[in-house]
Amino acid sequence: MIDPKIKTLLTLTEVGNYTQTAKRLALTQPAVSYQIKSLEEQYGIEIFYRGNRQLKPTPEGEILISYARRLANLEKNARGAIEDLQKNVQRFRVGITTTLGEYLVPEIFVNYCKRNPHVQISIITEAIKEIYNMLSNYELDWAIVEGHITEKGYVSLLLDTDYLCLVVSPQSHLARRSSVSVQELRQEKFVLRTPEAGTRSLFEQFLTSMSETIENFNVVIETNNIKTIKELVAANLGVTIISHSAVEQDLARGKLISVPVDGLNIVREINLVYLREFRHAHILDDIRKAYTDQQEWILDG
Repeated sequence: MIDPKIKTLLTLTEVGNYTQTAKRLALTQPAVSYQIKSLEEQYGIEIFYRGNRQLKPTPEGEILISYARRLANLEKNARGAIEDLQKNVQRFRVGITTTLGEYLVPEIFVNYCKRNPHVQISIITEAIKEIYNMLSNYELDWAIVEGHITEKGYVSLLLDTDYLCLVVSPQSHLARRSSVSVQELRQEKFVLRTPEAGTRSLFEQFLTSMSETIENFNVVIETNNIKTIKELVAANLGVTIISHSAVEQDLARGKLISVPVDGLNIVREINLVYLREFRHAHILDDIRKAYTDQQEWILDG
């Protein structure tokens, strides 16, 4: 069972107020203060800055809070694993980056769960940085992400590869071009993912390699909704740089057109990622097979 002081710390961090924390935990305010003080003495640190109206963790406090969250999630996971065993089910929380989450991946899980009725999957779609934070805090069991992780403690299984491409409307003056230069793109209106998105980051890295910067381009709309980006581009309201997998079917139907960009050759991996201590890594082989089967079905269709 998790130390009650840890539960108090996490509640106080969430609520941001000693009085409200005491009410939520059915404690007195002095009891809350005592437990926080005990943790500070135990670790020889100050957890929160003194004298601030707003409760703000010190750098040492942030580290302790981070590990406290991991402990709480580990206990929750332990209880869940025991309950799953007793009910003969397997539940997994899976993180997926935005592009994959909107298209191919959900269908894979539907098909997989149909074939494996004892498995229940909860899907969380987030930016890649948030997914890695959730993995490290044991809030996710595994993830499917665009890109590669090099941090210790993780295992990556290659699922597929993808690449970035310039996509325009069939009505765009660029639609019939065999290629376009980066300099020419400075004259276009862009509809792009927001700066924290992996696709956006890779595009900006490409621009840097070409002695350019995103500030020299006319970005008229930023959004993380892939469907919105495609609709705006199809309506000829701008062009975009996007993962090929996100527009594969639209290109096949002629709704969008891909135009090569001089020097743009960014191939990115799609990986299954999990912490080394994940106990059910064997099911990921089945997920990989489901992914391959689904992709072949789309290409044949």
